Amino acid sequence: MGETDTDHELWRRNLHILWFCSFIVGMAFSEIMPFLSLYVSSLGNYTKAQVTMYSGLVYAADFFVGAIAAPLWGMVADRKGRKLMLLRTSLGIAVAMGLMGLATNVWQLVALRSLQGIFAGYIPNAQALIAAQTPRKYSGAALSTLTTGGTSGNLLGPIIGGVLAQIFSIRMTFFVTASLLLVTFVLSWVLVKEDFKPVPRQPKQAQRHSRLAMVPNLKLIIVLLCSTMFVQFGNTSISPIISLYVKELMHNVGPITVVAGIIAALPGISNIIAAPRLGRYGDHHGSGKVLLFGYIFATLMYFPQGFVTSVWMLGILRFMIGISDGALFPEIQVLLTKNTPVTLTSTVFSWNQSFQSIGNMLGALLGGWLAGIFNYNAVFFSTALLMLVNLALLWWFAPEIRHHSSQASME
Repeated sequence: MGETDTDHELWRRNLHILWFCSFIVGMAFSEIMPFLSLYVSSLGNYTKAQVTMYSGLVYAADFFVGAIAAPLWGMVADRKGRKLMLLRTSLGIAVAMGLMGLATNVWQLVALRSLQGIFAGYIPNAQALIAAQTPRKYSGAALSTLTTGGTSGNLLGPIIGGVLAQIFSIRMTFFVTASLLLVTFVLSWVLVKEDFKPVPRQPKQAQRHSRLAMVPNLKLIIVLLCSTMFVQFGNTSISPIISLYVKELMHNVGPITVVAGIIAALPGISNIIAAPRLGRYGDHHGSGKVLLFGYIFATLMYFPQGFVTSVWMLGILRFMIGISDGALFPEIQVLLTKNTPVTLTSTVFSWNQSFQSIGNMLGALLGGWLAGIFNYNAVFFSTALLMLVNLALLWWFAPEIRHHSSQASME
């Protein structure tokens, strides 16, 4: 009983600490992300098409490297512990972010974003640690609550970043971000506790086959990983152009960075409200049902964003997107958790991070490409279509997610 009480106290304590750290990380990243395209445009005399394509390249560099590095770090995490990964990523990205504030051309920025990709993954590693420690019957509520930490930071970050950029410069936000990530490093080092038991090493020839054999529903895991890629593809295709879209809607008049920051932050408000409630509903009625709702709602909300004529209309629809994000991201992770052995949690979550990075990379590149060739609204139309395609793939290839009885947690 005493061990159970201790374990119960440990995961709840870590959940509170990592919620706050995820909040800081979310705030740090979102201070910069909405304005990277504006930063790119300040590094040279570029045309509209060049800015959108260079912005896509800058966004994609981080995610391309991260997609390759994540599975390697995941295997290290299963051997050495998840806390070590939290320290690695927070310190490494702090250094990369600080150097980005000193960049003088777009290629330096691309190189530093690639460096950031090597160390990426604080929030996925926090999710893996909580997923491994939390009893399966609480995993939906725990992971959904942890998600609100990052989204709460995403809510404040663009506003703070927009104000800093308006008063000082966009460069200043990189130095603020680096400082916040150093704070996260110290908090993770001092406060996060992990009673880690490494996975016993096996002969190299048996490792690959035995680890795959430990996953009872490998097909479902693959479908969920692909879903992560599609969802992130859709979201990230919009990130490089959102501030430019706001600039166009405002006819290049007014406090553009502040308004763009607010627009970028709006999904966080609805996400904070919706995600824990959707997570609890999924624990009782089936995470798959919540996931399917998220795809339908996202499709309905993305499509009209391509028709807006004012920032007010865009803001309302971006606010609604937070609800679909609150259904999609946490519930994919919950289904991964419930269908993965504890000893493979970091490995599977690192693959999830890798697929997320691939989605980020492709979304950034194709989003910038579509906006450069057609216009900004084409990106929203393509994202709505992508959500619909992903829904159809889940419906046909993973029918078990529609049935609560099939989502039993693994012991």
